[in-house]
Amino acid sequence: MNLPEAKSLPYWKTSNSAPETWVRKACAEIERADGVIEMCLPSAQQHGRIAHVIQFVLDEEEFRLMWPVAEHDPDDQLAALRQAATMLFHDVKSRCVKARVFGARWAFQAELLLPDGRTAGQLSTPELVEALPPVALISYEGSKR
Repeated sequence: MNLPEAKSLPYWKTSNSAPETWVRKACAEIERADGVIEMCLPSAQQHGRIAHVIQFVLDEEEFRLMWPVAEHDPDDQLAALRQAATMLFHDVKSRCVKARVFGARWAFQAELLLPDGRTAGQLSTPELVEALPPVALISYEGSKR
């Protein structure tokens, strides 16, 4: 996945809070929505890059959210970590509101953790079609894009 430059994204150098503070706030939003945090890792190595990772259970389903740190100059490491954590927090807060209305699967669909350890968002289209229940598959095959 090619990421944009950190400087071109929101929240670039707009905060002085530690990245861990923003990640903990994101975890608190999940708990406020009656979720249970299984893992809350600021600045973990994921797929060869640095990402903030939260794994949790909400509405009896397990999810893993990974927010990558955007491309940045070596001198801007802390700013890029802080920016990613800030974006993660705002994304999680918004989705937790959505989960309270529509349910966790609707709000965090791409982050649904599958039995093989991948998330639904990591599946290719053929793999996703194969994993869909028959009712969803009928709807998918009938679409003409």
